[in-house]
Amino acid sequence: MNYLKCLEEIKTHGFEETAIKVFQYQYQNLIVYQQFCDLLHKQPSQVNRLKDIPFLPISFFKTHSIKNSIFKNFNTIFKSSGTTGDTLSQHYIPSVKDYEANFKMNFEYFYGSVDDYVVLGLLPSYLERKGSSLIYMVNQMIEDSQHAESGFFLNNYNQLIHLLTELSSTSKKVLLIGVSFALLDLVEQHSKQLHTLDLSNLVVMETGGMKGRRKEIIRKELHKQLQMGFQIDSIASEYGMTEMLSQSYAKKNGHFQCPPTLKFLLRDTEDPLSFVPQGKVGGINFVDLANVNTLSFVATQDLGKEISLNTFEILGRFDHSDVRGCNLMMM
Repeated sequence: MNYLKCLEEIKTHGFEETAIKVFQYQYQNLIVYQQFCDLLHKQPSQVNRLKDIPFLPISFFKTHSIKNSIFKNFNTIFKSSGTTGDTLSQHYIPSVKDYEANFKMNFEYFYGSVDDYVVLGLLPSYLERKGSSLIYMVNQMIEDSQHAESGFFLNNYNQLIHLLTELSSTSKKVLLIGVSFALLDLVEQHSKQLHTLDLSNLVVMETGGMKGRRKEIIRKELHKQLQMGFQIDSIASEYGMTEMLSQSYAKKNGHFQCPPTLKFLLRDTEDPLSFVPQGKVGGINFVDLANVNTLSFVATQDLGKEISLNTFEILGRFDHSDVRGCNLMMM
């Protein structure tokens, strides 16, 4: 099965039926996953619904090479962020073109064509390392943008403020996507200039993560500070990770919505093979069908709560889990 066929299967047969087909395919071709399923006594003949499918703990991306045996070459390897000495997650991608097609589709699903935006990337901690899937995504968005002003900014906040000043006098839509600590630095250092601008066409999108530069705060407090700093009504959020090719977006309030290729289930924190009802907090399991040629069934270390169908809130992380680059928000 390939990415395009998987999309057609979702449209024709629905998400759950497609997920079961993807499970059968991955069970046959991902040896590590097959061994994990066998230990749980979950072979394809025993899987008839989404909740029957085993979810591989995300830590396996650090300890094992999770590769689809059909492919001999992997043209891209995405790596997670981490401090010196950390073991990094590695995601082996047979075709990066599938990732590109998917993140474009996901963004357009929520915000329309990226061509319509000036895209400004404020991601210093990610630019300082190699193998970031987030940098790959934003870089491609910048290239696809039809505006010459689009680009990355490292620590050159004065240049960014100058550009935002110029753009505020135009009708151009602007997307400023940034890591949390850098956005906070920007509003703290340049609040006076920002308060003089008309930023009604600006979308500020945080990707989470203080990266050890600041004390972690809850998302609600982060958004409050950024709203005051930019003098805008709401802050958007992007939720993604190295191990998944799909992204969820929250236009406001930190309530993330899943794109067509993604669904979540909340597992019981005491019994990882059971699931919790709506309204209860649980560990987040993702079914990412964009990962059709890698691994689609991932048990993360994030805690969440279902808000409504395909909409969830991140509440924190399990104790003793390592600090991740994307959307670390402590309870």
